[in-house]
Amino acid sequence: MKIRDIKIKRISVPLKTPFKTALRTVERVEDIIVEIYTDTGNIGFGEAPPTGVITGDTTGSIIGAIEDHIKKSIIGMNMENFESIIQKLNKCIVKNTSAKAAVDIALYDLYGQLYKAPLYKLLGGFRKEITTDITISVNETEEMVKDSIDAIKRGYKTLKIKVGKDSKKDLERMKAIRQAIGYDVDLRIDANQGWKPKEAVKVLREMEDAGLDIDFVEQPVIAHDIDGLKFVTDNVAIPVLADESIFSPMDALNVLERRAADLINIKLMKTGGIYNALKICSLAEIHGVECMIGCMLEAKVSVTAAVHLACAKSIITKIDLDGPVLCSEDPINGGAVFNESKITLTDKPGLGIESINY
Repeated sequence: MKIRDIKIKRISVPLKTPFKTALRTVERVEDIIVEIYTDTGNIGFGEAPPTGVITGDTTGSIIGAIEDHIKKSIIGMNMENFESIIQKLNKCIVKNTSAKAAVDIALYDLYGQLYKAPLYKLLGGFRKEITTDITISVNETEEMVKDSIDAIKRGYKTLKIKVGKDSKKDLERMKAIRQAIGYDVDLRIDANQGWKPKEAVKVLREMEDAGLDIDFVEQPVIAHDIDGLKFVTDNVAIPVLADESIFSPMDALNVLERRAADLINIKLMKTGGIYNALKICSLAEIHGVECMIGCMLEAKVSVTAAVHLACAKSIITKIDLDGPVLCSEDPINGGAVFNESKITLTDKPGLGIESINY
């Protein structure tokens, strides 16, 4: 099975409601789709969202990295030499993790097809069904309460609440949400780098004192401030999840060795795909630190890849893969089956993606 060509396409999918965080507001998923064609007729599918505010990758940079660097590096290679292909992918250009992730995902799709097995079984085969949380965007308190109640009615048992724009309002919002939904539902919060270290400690301690029973706080401080991240981790009882602070396995090793966070969030668009995500899983296992798997605003191709990784590895204990259920339509045929909070894999080879309606 030799790589014959790589084609780049685009999809545009409206969200059910605007997605609002401390960093941005988004109304549509505008993603790059990668199709890798082989001489056997097999097609591998990959996907990447341009998330400049987090990864630094734009639509133009993703396309440019694939067309000008990645494509010429791996076309003509045989899928049986998988490690060599992945190494070339990672060495042909620095950074550009979203472009690498799109191609990496398509390659792993073909890897599963080559051996006629669903990818999660090749990577570990721990389970085939997982349960995701759902994200509640930053809005006025009344709207966030309404959105939280609506999510629970749809069957969600875990909510991830976006905070980080105003710490005083964040406390008010969380109190109102917890009062409205009771204590049978888990609450997570994601500050998206929105607080200063001392501010984070203050507001998190106030949430502790208010008995809000927070599952964990995600990325309370700016990504590069590992000292600040450790300060928060050392000074609050609420577990701290490192997200934007960790892109590479080396980033993960630094955070793990310094005990700067209690948990690690793996996102394929940050790691450059499954290959490096697997290394982070191994590092986390060695250090006894559980992982969450998350996504950007992505459609079903790349999220399906994340589902396969989550189903393969027991170290991934927390799931934040709600991207496809936030979309108002699904142009992808095949892949993981999303039924609100329940996500199930089929036993079709690779990712199980059949086609895409462009």
